[in-house]
Amino acid sequence: MTDADSLSTASDSPPAVDTRSVDRHLAALGDKARDYARNARSENTQRAYDADWRQFSRWLRRQGFDPLPPDPQTVGLYLAACMEGGRGQEPVSVATLERRLSGICWHYRQLGEPLDTGDRHISTVLAGIRRAHGRPPVQKEAIFADDLRAMLAVLDNDLRGLRDKAMLAIGFAGGLRRSEIVGLDCGPDQSDDGRGWIEIFGRAETAADESATNDGGLLLTINGKTGWREVEIGRGTSPATCPIAMLETWMRLGRIAHGPLFRAIARKNGGVGAERLTDKHVARLVQKTALAAGVRGDLPEGDRKLAFSGHSLRAGLASSAQIEEAHVQRHLGHASAEMTRRYQRKRDRFRVNLTKAAGL
Repeated sequence: MTDADSLSTASDSPPAVDTRSVDRHLAALGDKARDYARNARSENTQRAYDADWRQFSRWLRRQGFDPLPPDPQTVGLYLAACMEGGRGQEPVSVATLERRLSGICWHYRQLGEPLDTGDRHISTVLAGIRRAHGRPPVQKEAIFADDLRAMLAVLDNDLRGLRDKAMLAIGFAGGLRRSEIVGLDCGPDQSDDGRGWIEIFGRAETAADESATNDGGLLLTINGKTGWREVEIGRGTSPATCPIAMLETWMRLGRIAHGPLFRAIARKNGGVGAERLTDKHVARLVQKTALAAGVRGDLPEGDRKLAFSGHSLRAGLASSAQIEEAHVQRHLGHASAEMTRRYQRKRDRFRVNLTKAAGL
C-alpha cells in the first residue's frame, strides 16, 4: 500500500465515537422524557395516581398475584374488593373507584403494558358497580358575591389577611382553579413551578370612577387544565371589593415584585417568605372563611364543613355572572358548554318552562 493509499483509507474511515458521551446524553434525554411524561398530569392527579398504584400493588401482594402482565380478570376482582371494603377500610365511592382504575391504567401504560378496560371482566363488573352503587355527583356549594363580601370581612388587615383577601377575590373574579391561583407569578419566566403570570393595566384611582369606560384591569396568562388561556379581570367599583386593588395592596405591603405571587408568611416574625403556597391553602381558606362568615348557616355544622372547597369560588362566578354562556365558558377555560353548565348552580333553574310551552 502506497502512502497515498494509506491517506485515502484514513480519510474514508468514520471518526471515533465516544460511546460514554453518547450514553450520558441518552440517559439525560431519558430523564427529561420521564419528567415530561409526569408533567402530562397535574401534581394532584399524579399524586392520586401514585397512591392508587401503591394501593393496588399492596392488594396484589396480599392475594399472591403478580402485577405483570396486566390481567383484566384480576383487576375486576380488585374493583369488587374495593366496593366490599374490609381489612379496616370503608367501601369507596364509584367516583373514587373510577379514579383508581384510571391510575392503574396510566401506570400500566408507562410500563408499556396497556390494560384493556374494554375486557368483559372489567367493563361488566364496573357497569354492575355503577348500577348498584352509583349516586348523583356531589357538588360543592357555590360562593356568591354577597357570600364573598362576608368572607372578606372576617379577615384581618395584617399581611396574612391582606394576602388571603387578594387570593379569594382574584380566585372568584378569575373563576380560577386553586392550583391556578397559587401558581401565579409576577411576570413570565420567573419560576420553574409557575402556572402563569399577571399583568396590571391602568391605575387604581380610576376604579371608583363610574364614568370611566375603560379603567384597565388585570390580565392573567394561565397554563391550565385545558392549555394556555388569558383571563381578564376588570376593576371593581369600590377598593374594598375590587380584586385588583386588594392584589395591589398585598404586593405593595408584602414587597412582592418577582417570582411567586402568593407566598407563605412566617409565624415568628410575620415576614413574607419566598416559598409558594400550596393549593391546599386555598381550600382551607375558603372553608374557614365561609364558616366564619356564616355562609349556608341553614346547614348542619357537620355538613357545612364539607360543603365548601376551592372550587366554590369558581362555581360562584359561573353561577353569578349574568352574561352569555360562551363568555363564562371561555373565562373558566372549559372545553365544552356542558361542563360550564355543571358549574352554574341553580342559575337557570326553571327559567325554561316546558310545561307551559306545551300548553298546560
